[in-house]
Amino acid sequence: MSGHGASAAETELPPLTAGPHRKRIGLISIVACFGGFLFGYDTGVSSGAEGPMSEELGLTLLQTGIVISSLVFAAAVGAFIGGRLSDAIGRRKTILVLSIMFFTGVLFVVFAPGFAMVVTGRTILGLAVGGASTVVPVYLAELAPFEIRGSITGRNEMAIVAGQFAAFTVNAILNATLGHVDGLWRVMFGICAIPAVCLFVGMLRMPESPRWLVDKGRMDEALAVLKTVRSNERALAEYGQVERVAEEEKASASGRPNLGQIMSNRWLRRIVLVGIGVAVTQQLTGINTIMYYGPRVLEQSGFTESGALRAATLFGLAAVVGGIFALRNMDRLDRRKTFFIGLFLTTTCHVLVGLSGILIPADSPAKPYVVMVLVTLFVLSMQSFLNIAVWVWLAEIFPLSIRGTAIGISVFFGWTVNGILALFVPTLLGALGTNTFFLFAVIGVIMLGFLWHEVPETRGRSLEALEEDLTSGEIYRSLPRRLPFAGFLWDRK
Repeated sequence: MSGHGASAAETELPPLTAGPHRKRIGLISIVACFGGFLFGYDTGVSSGAEGPMSEELGLTLLQTGIVISSLVFAAAVGAFIGGRLSDAIGRRKTILVLSIMFFTGVLFVVFAPGFAMVVTGRTILGLAVGGASTVVPVYLAELAPFEIRGSITGRNEMAIVAGQFAAFTVNAILNATLGHVDGLWRVMFGICAIPAVCLFVGMLRMPESPRWLVDKGRMDEALAVLKTVRSNERALAEYGQVERVAEEEKASASGRPNLGQIMSNRWLRRIVLVGIGVAVTQQLTGINTIMYYGPRVLEQSGFTESGALRAATLFGLAAVVGGIFALRNMDRLDRRKTFFIGLFLTTTCHVLVGLSGILIPADSPAKPYVVMVLVTLFVLSMQSFLNIAVWVWLAEIFPLSIRGTAIGISVFFGWTVNGILALFVPTLLGALGTNTFFLFAVIGVIMLGFLWHEVPETRGRSLEALEEDLTSGEIYRSLPRRLPFAGFLWDRK
């Protein structure tokens, strides 16, 4: 349980018990996490496919950049649309729609005769990736009991890094065995169709989120779903809490809040802005630029091109190892604590990478290996303490009536920052080399202050208890005093 203690909402629930319902939760998480795997594979596969693709299609450097970044910017839009769509039609139906989009996007890319069709396919894939990044964590968080919500929801981020590592590995194997075959990049992209089919077929047999069903007034269906993933006694007690909070929320507001109403309510406005800040903080560590341009960093440090590609697989491996560590601790450590540890470690790694570029002579044979180890430690720190915790926190902090929309808004800004970094980091690396990491370190120090002052704790709390404390403002009372310049965003009493 959280170090802040459980409220009556948690203590009055019967304890978790073993049984078929626990296995059912595990199966649901495996099926839904195919969405995360697709997210990871589609963002990672371009690292090995873009070179042969550009050569075969005769793409210019600008066109290649558009192909790569089109997925990222489309993901920002997909995150926002996916969140709102899941609030409207349900989490399960939205994931089914996303699986079809994943498959369709793959077909466009694999059979593309030229630039325009590749960009179209990558845009469709980007919309699906963005949607999956918001809807899958919310779906898992709303189905999981609060005691193990962190580890269940965190499996999606684990699936993302597994997908990225799978993409790196598939690219390396195909290049080593079939590198002489024309159009090999189409095979690299085409493999993504397999998990897309698995996601669609699997989700046909999965239940809808019981909390979404309650929000829509479909009470009998919600209770029936809860009884498949909880013991009978626990299902009835939890259903009562969800129903009570939903009724209180509807009694205090007229219908589902729109964006204007969200921003006019100081508590909703505040938590949405904090959610944006958390999503942007994750991207400003530079983690995705390392996953996109890691070989470029290693080449600048002294590796050959082939050596850099081989060494960069360590980043994917470190992400998987860190993800396993994070899942084991997600329900043992408070979210705030993992945020602070993770951001402190990643900022330290940034400083050390920058110093290595200054202090180690350029012709030193040790320099590339020192940079490789430090960047690998950065990825390991990021995945062990920050990445999974961020996605879990975003999936559980927002009230039910705005959960999909609010996480969509937050992740939209995160993906937008991701896209901006993807565009400009190569230029920064070309101009500043490893000194670029000092910029990430400065940002990290600033964001540590933001996390300390503005991010509420969520571990060990039911979603309904969190919602009650959030809408009353009680959740902020245990936080340190706000930053002096933050007063224009919200009032604090």
